[in-house]
Amino acid sequence: MNSSNNISQKRYSKLIVFDMDSTLIDAESIDELARAAGVVDKVSVVTEKAMNGDIDYHQALKDRVKLLKGLKLETAQEAMRAMQLMPGAEELVKHVKSLGFKTAMLSGGFTLSTDRVGKLLGIDYVYSNILAVKDGHLTGEVSGPMTDNCSKEVVFEKIAKEMGFETTDCIVVGDGANDICLFKRAGCAIAFNPKPILRQYADEVVTQKDLRAIIPIIDSLDLD
Repeated sequence: MNSSNNISQKRYSKLIVFDMDSTLIDAESIDELARAAGVVDKVSVVTEKAMNGDIDYHQALKDRVKLLKGLKLETAQEAMRAMQLMPGAEELVKHVKSLGFKTAMLSGGFTLSTDRVGKLLGIDYVYSNILAVKDGHLTGEVSGPMTDNCSKEVVFEKIAKEMGFETTDCIVVGDGANDICLFKRAGCAIAFNPKPILRQYADEVVTQKDLRAIIPIIDSLDLD
């Protein structure tokens, strides 16, 4: 775990923003849907490139969802229910809530998974995308508030403003290239088992696959 002295020299507002895939859950939801649709190899290649920042996030999302066309909704739902929480997710969220934090989950994933994960963890704000369905099958189209390259940044600012906070006083946790815009705006950016491209934007880097490792970081901060 890397540490920055800068984060110990300021006071933080009680809003923490999480990514979902490979952060609060131990899976990439788009890859699990692709596995169920029999196109996991094609989709995983695009996912890896997108998370490493090698291709445009918005286009990568559209390209991957298009490959899911024809997948039965029931099968998709089963795949989403099978995904496990990241070790330590429940403990971390419970801990920050005990400190008075509001929690947000901003995901490029889909309501098929975020609704369940948000409810399991008791997340206060959940934003994700919607997979179009027709006649009980996915159409290969996606819409929602998290489809653009820096959607996370826009929503982060919206939530912080609603709470009367500056984003620069808040905490974010993520793992991939699409979290860079969050990391640039946050006061304390925690990279959890991150892709190499994200490390340079992080104040803290956690390399063990257990979200409980973030608790000491939170406890070290000066909180409002």
